[in-house]
Formats: sequence, C-alpha cells, structure tokens
Amino acid sequence: MENHKNVTEFIFTGLWQNRQIELLFFLLFLLCYLAILMGNSVILFTITYSHLIEQPMYYFLCHLSLMDLCYTSTVIPRLIRDLASTRKNISYNECMTQLFTSHLLAGVEIFILVSMALDRYVAIVKPLHYMVIMSRKRCDMLIVTAWILGFWHSIALLLMVLSLPFCGPNHINHYLCDIKPLLKLVCKDVHVVSILAIANSGMVLFAIFIVLLASYILILYSLRTRSSAGKRKALSTCSSHIMVVVLFFGPCIYIYILPAGSENKDKEISVFYTVIAPMLNPLIYTLRNSEMKSAIHKVWSRLSLRVEVSDRIL
Repeated sequence: MENHKNVTEFIFTGLWQNRQIELLFFLLFLLCYLAILMGNSVILFTITYSHLIEQPMYYFLCHLSLMDLCYTSTVIPRLIRDLASTRKNISYNECMTQLFTSHLLAGVEIFILVSMALDRYVAIVKPLHYMVIMSRKRCDMLIVTAWILGFWHSIALLLMVLSLPFCGPNHINHYLCDIKPLLKLVCKDVHVVSILAIANSGMVLFAIFIVLLASYILILYSLRTRSSAGKRKALSTCSSHIMVVVLFFGPCIYIYILPAGSENKDKEISVFYTVIAPMLNPLIYTLRNSEMKSAIHKVWSRLSLRVEVSDRIL
C-alpha cells in the first residue's frame, strides 16, 4: 500500500463540465436506473417463478438479468450522486473496490453471453442432443465457470493496479474507476502495464466476440435446411442475442483495445455498456418473445390475484 501514499482519494471530472447539463442528465440517468431495476427485476422474478426456469435459455437469461442489476448498481448510483454534487470524490480503497467489482460482474456477464450462444448453437445445430448436452448440471457448471473466469480477470487487473504508484494529480477523466483512466495518473512508465491491460481486457473481448460471431454464422448456415416456421423462430431468438452481444461488446472492444495514452471518447462511449445496454436488454428479450410475454402475464396475474385474496382476508 506504500505505492499510493501520496494519493488518498481521486476526483472524477465526470461526463460534462456544464452544471445545467449535469442536472438534466441526473434526472435522465435516474430514470434509466429505475428502468433497469424494474425491467431486469421483472425478468428475474418471472423466470424464477415460472416453468421457464427449467429451460437453459431462460436459466441463462435469469442470470444475465441478475448480472445487469448487480453491475449497474456498482456504477450508476455513484454516477447519479456525482451528477447532483459539485465535488465528485472517491477514496483510493473505494476506487479499487469499484474497479474490482465492475470488472468481476462484467466478466461474468460476458461469459454468460457465451453460454447463451452455446445454448442456441446446440439447440439449432444439434437439436436431438440438446437436452443431454445442455443438462441442468452442465448449465450450473457454465455459470460457475463464468464466475471463476470473471474473478481471474478482475483480480489480475486489481493486482496490476495495486502495484502502481499514484503520486498525483488525482483527477480521473471519467465517471468511474477503470483501468485506462487510472493508468494516466501513474507516476512511472506504463507502457508494459498498458500492453498487459489490453491483453487482459481488449484482446480477450475481441477473441470472444469473434467466437460468438462465428457461432451465429454457423447457426444461420445450418438454418438453410429448416422450414420457414422453424427459421423464423430461430432467427427471432438469435437476433435478440446478436443485438445484446453487439450492444455490449462493440463499445467495450473500442475502449479496451486501444492503449491507455490514446485520446478518445472513452467515458462517453462507456455509457453504452454501463447504462444503455442493461436498460435495453429486458426490452430486447421480451418484445419479440411470445413465450416470455406469456409467462410475464401469467406470473403477474397470479401474483395480483394472491394480493387481492390477501386483501379480502384482511
């Protein structure tokens, strides 16, 4: 801990320097966060208390919604608080905690998206073996693996940053503690560390994105022999996954594939995967999914009926 003795806290510059714009976006991001909480909670509750939890696709979707809730809760509440305040400070320890938890949860979410792509690949390319390959035990193993890989990624990043000296200045040109803006404050040459950070985040993201795209290309290729109804159903499901993958991976790859010293719009683009993608995910997975919409109607109708009966008894 000697390395950071000259810096006990960091100060975020935030997204904008204009006070009126910050207050406007305070309200906007507050509404976005409420939409994220409501949308992902509805999906989580609906899948958990319906028959959909038995299906691997919805089992993974349930975990994805949980990750969206947890991940956004490590970033957006502080962002909202900072937009309403004049001093946007965060202690060194809190900064390191945010760095670790945000990368842990984002890492888990990435590998859940990989698991969802695997599920769709098996369902469409090997339908006769689907229930054997995607058994509940295997699904549980994929979720545990996602947590292990996410932990490895985030702990490696954290240990890398903890070993660096921060002597000042302490103004982070961002609204959250992330590897690239932190590297700009280090008082020594970070060329090697920057390469390691790109390898840990950017290259891994890019490789996973290519694998996901390849899997969806194989899925689309295998659909050429299917009936029109089968093609429509498969395309509807896959298009939802592809939209979510592009929304999340596109901005992440742009940010983490470039070296720390480069000047770009990192903090503005990061809003796409910290706020916009988690807010849109529930809409993407429900609006075009009749099975999900039906389950939402049944579960919430059953819940309202129970509440009505309880009120009558009281």
